[in-house]
Amino acid sequence: MKFLLFVEGHTEKKALPGFLKRWLDPRLSDAVGIKVVKFSGCGDYLKEAPKRALLHLNGPGQEDLIGVIGLLDLYGPTFYPPNTTTAVGRYGWAKGEIEGAVDHAKFRQHFAVHECEAWLLSWPDGLPGGVKKALPGKCAQPEQVNFNEPPKALLKRLYREKLKSSYMEVTQGAQLFGELDPNVAYEKCPYLRAMLDDMIALAEEAGLGKAVTA
Repeated sequence: MKFLLFVEGHTEKKALPGFLKRWLDPRLSDAVGIKVVKFSGCGDYLKEAPKRALLHLNGPGQEDLIGVIGLLDLYGPTFYPPNTTTAVGRYGWAKGEIEGAVDHAKFRQHFAVHECEAWLLSWPDGLPGGVKKALPGKCAQPEQVNFNEPPKALLKRLYREKLKSSYMEVTQGAQLFGELDPNVAYEKCPYLRAMLDDMIALAEEAGLGKAVTA
């Protein structure tokens, strides 16, 4: 059985299935598949994701589908109401809007707060030494790295200043995600935790149950 993971970028498509499976599989009775569906940016996602989610959830092969998980960065979209400026407010409003458009029990919309790279900041030991030492104190709570200088912009600046090189989000990001301990990210990133807990709940509803321990 498998999840469909709806994403908007190349980094998520390349890096996230393995990262998520490293957390999910030990907690379930069977390993799960994660098939990524990539959209052409946020605008395409907002327009097409609800329709495509329903096509998969109601179409052939639905019996093998645990659920559809939508994932966007909270930083970037411009469709929030003008008076919705906080992370909590934007997350709650946008999650409700997209889930309401799909209106299916096996669809969950989540957001990386404020970008997926926040999860990389949860494990400083995985970053190059010069970058690790320069991380601001707020990185102790990675999802607090916010709209002012979101995680990707922070990494790009620190790579440039401390390593005299560029942070290549697809290649280097995928490598860092491959080394990232998902248990650390789970503990430090409450919005990531909510997504993973949702995935576990859907898998258990699909009959996968919990992992059998010796």
